[in-house]
Amino acid sequence: MSPVNTSPAQPGTLPGMRGMQHLGITVPNLREATAFFVEVLGCEAYFNFGAFKFEDDWMERHLNVHPRATIKDFQMIRCGNGTNLEVFEYTAPEQNHRPPRNSDIGGHHLAFYVDDMDMAVSYLKSRNVSVLGTPSTFTEGPAAGLTWVYFLAPWGLQMELVSFPAGLNYEKNHSRLLWDPRTPNK
Repeated sequence: MSPVNTSPAQPGTLPGMRGMQHLGITVPNLREATAFFVEVLGCEAYFNFGAFKFEDDWMERHLNVHPRATIKDFQMIRCGNGTNLEVFEYTAPEQNHRPPRNSDIGGHHLAFYVDDMDMAVSYLKSRNVSVLGTPSTFTEGPAAGLTWVYFLAPWGLQMELVSFPAGLNYEKNHSRLLWDPRTPNK
């Protein structure tokens, strides 16, 4: 295990911050979402936490959700060499059942790096996954070299495939690069 960073925090820096450990997303059906991540995308399911339900206002105070919201269960998932996913199945009064679009406040998407874009798109289509349009490639600017395309999970979550086998243009002018899933880790 690596030692904890004990150096003094720089102004504007969260003390001890090492990186993003997970992203949390809420899905309509945990079993079906986990099956999609595992059986279609090739992620690995690790462990479930079980239910969270409180009779007081714990959920509101700690999670900023309706006090009667419940988490039926949640699952930790690892997707290759990248950030973990914490996938929740909530129920709550007045729950919005429509996923936000990228243009909505709170909109988001998950991006997965692939080595071969054409092969990955063909695979998704063979699994009846909705792929939005065709892959696009940036030819100018800092992202030159990046090919990308969006696709949708069965419940509407926006996802993206990205590929940049020769790197990105911005790398020519930076000594510290963005995190890259092509770099192996433990």
